[in-house]
Amino acid sequence: MTQRRVAAALAILLAAAAGLSLLHVLAARPEPVIRAQSRQLGVLPGLSKLSAAQLAALPEARYDAVIAALLPAAGAADADTAYRLKKDTVVYAADRATPTARLAARDFLGEPSVVVPVESSGDWLRVLTPARQRLPSTGANSAGTNSLGALAPAQTSAWLRADSLSSPTMLVSRIIVSVSAQTLRIIGVGNRTWPVGVGAPGTPTPVGVTGYLQARYRDAAQGQAEHPIQLTSLHSTAADEPFGGNDGGLIGIHFQASASGARSHGCIRVPLEALAAVDALPLGTLITIEG
Repeated sequence: MTQRRVAAALAILLAAAAGLSLLHVLAARPEPVIRAQSRQLGVLPGLSKLSAAQLAALPEARYDAVIAALLPAAGAADADTAYRLKKDTVVYAADRATPTARLAARDFLGEPSVVVPVESSGDWLRVLTPARQRLPSTGANSAGTNSLGALAPAQTSAWLRADSLSSPTMLVSRIIVSVSAQTLRIIGVGNRTWPVGVGAPGTPTPVGVTGYLQARYRDAAQGQAEHPIQLTSLHSTAADEPFGGNDGGLIGIHFQASASGARSHGCIRVPLEALAAVDALPLGTLITIEG
């Protein structure tokens, strides 16, 4: 055998050995873990699962609650899907490790609660919450601001695990209210604009914020026995209870025969045609209020 043939044979033997070694490595390597799109997660590292008693002990983030640990949520926001909760769910602070409150699977009307994520980070979602972070009267001064130097937030948010959610509903439209122009627009599908009434100078409609439609109901005590109130997640920034009572200073969209001018307690007064259009939108639809 010539020297050239010997070198070729050695090369073939080395390649075969390398192939066997590679096959051994591949056989020993575990199968790749593919995360399901449904995000079926276990307990995240460093995050302890709360017991039922610990969850129940957390304050419920509902429309009339004030929970200081919630995150203020000002400015614009986007969302294309609303969800329901699988069960009562803990929500967390910005560190995603400190439990701050719980969201109930059913709202104050006994209906499935609507949850709207506006930010995602891995297996976490920041969702808008229906409770207040603080009251306007807390530390307020003559300018209407508090000791923190800003108006009480009209909208709050918190973080939760993505696998807490189910039953997605697509959001294809949104509501834009202009306080200065006194108009309500629905953009997305069937763009329309209507003149509306807004908050009076002493009880202004909050501006520069985005909330969502959280519930619908009729209330004879508020003169709305026939036409459904479209309740948003937003709250008054000027008064604890501008309408009186104990509704948490919520901002609603409702019918009013005189749907114009700045004369409400902060709510958006709309004509019947506009109310019907808003009523046709799914709960969870975003509402942005501009100045």
